[in-house]
Amino acid sequence: MGLAVIGAFLVLFIAGFPVVYAILIPSIVYVLIEGLPYGLLVQRITYALDSFPLVAVPIFIFVGNLMNSAGITDRIFRFADTAVGRFPGGLAQVNIFSSLIFSGMSGAALADVGGLGRIEIAAMKKKGFTAPFSAAVTGASAVVGPIFPPSIPLIVYGSVTSVSIVQLLLAGIVPALVCVVLLMLTTVFLSYRYNLPRSERWPTLRELGGDLLPALPALLAPVLMIAGMLLGLFTPTEAAAVTVVYVLAISAIFYRDLTFEHLWQALILTVKSTSAILIIVAVAAMFGWILAVEQIPQDFARWILKFSTDPIVLLIVANLIFFIAGMFLDSTTATLLVVPVIAPPMILAGIDPVHLGIIAIFNLMFGLLTPPMGLSLFLLSSIAKVSLRQLLRALVPFYVPLLATLAIITFWEGLVLWLPSMLR
Repeated sequence: MGLAVIGAFLVLFIAGFPVVYAILIPSIVYVLIEGLPYGLLVQRITYALDSFPLVAVPIFIFVGNLMNSAGITDRIFRFADTAVGRFPGGLAQVNIFSSLIFSGMSGAALADVGGLGRIEIAAMKKKGFTAPFSAAVTGASAVVGPIFPPSIPLIVYGSVTSVSIVQLLLAGIVPALVCVVLLMLTTVFLSYRYNLPRSERWPTLRELGGDLLPALPALLAPVLMIAGMLLGLFTPTEAAAVTVVYVLAISAIFYRDLTFEHLWQALILTVKSTSAILIIVAVAAMFGWILAVEQIPQDFARWILKFSTDPIVLLIVANLIFFIAGMFLDSTTATLLVVPVIAPPMILAGIDPVHLGIIAIFNLMFGLLTPPMGLSLFLLSSIAKVSLRQLLRALVPFYVPLLATLAIITFWEGLVLWLPSMLR
């Protein structure tokens, strides 16, 4: 019966049903056929949302939306432009660098693309970069966001697997920095090959300080959050609350440009984004419970461990599964449906669940840039006003550093677990 439920989900999803209905309808039919009490549906759905770690999700979404509405992203971009605009690649390097900074406050790839990405693409086009290249750099750099803390996908992964969210967030820091370095090196290569424009001169200390000062309060937000978690002062959920209070304070007191309209706009966008995520969390919990009752994870674990018990082989298999899942499903759905099935045999084979989490989320974020269902592709195509074909052609060089990062975090476990090991 479990395989029938999975089959029904795939049929409905391929038929074009919204993912919520594709998950919910087979679940309801299963309850009816098995003669289970109807209240079980409500119970499992409600229970899934009764999670303290998930409280961090709407708060971090609110932080990202508030920064977009209050103009903080503009200040971050101006500082990044001054700091690295003279590097080979110019605004392309600025794009990557500012995405890393912004990711330290929003925790979501699509928030990066939709917020800071609009500013970056417009500025790059104005400086003479082609629209497809501008969109490609923006999409590639946005992959960093959900790896670098705060990371909404890692919070969801931690809530599903009961893995320490603090360790997951810390584990993402070094891989994110590695990815940024590889993307910047790729941009240097492309800049010399295609003679990409850049700033005419290096900034003076006065200019650098002049743009750093307005951006400094915003730049300190991720430092405050990471330091607080490392010192054990607060949990990730509490860190989210501290961050939003901090951003509200600097917007109202330091920048003095926070208006009721900005606040209301950020709240409305947060409610919409949070609803879209949590409704999937709720129905996926019922679906996951059905798979657990039917012992699908246990059957899969037995099958895959018969195939191989070598951790390296299993990591390659996990990469393929998560990458394919990311090509068709959004990260939240894929995490909730695929991770509970994949994680148990991997952990039994000796793979660290924190290491597996970074691999899983990076693959799923990579999926945002791959057809046929890459959400970042459609959003970037709309913002930059380019066709998907043009965008994919421009993205090809950036797949190389992303794949290289994936290989590094897959086969170099010590690099991923270096910071989390300080808390163990």
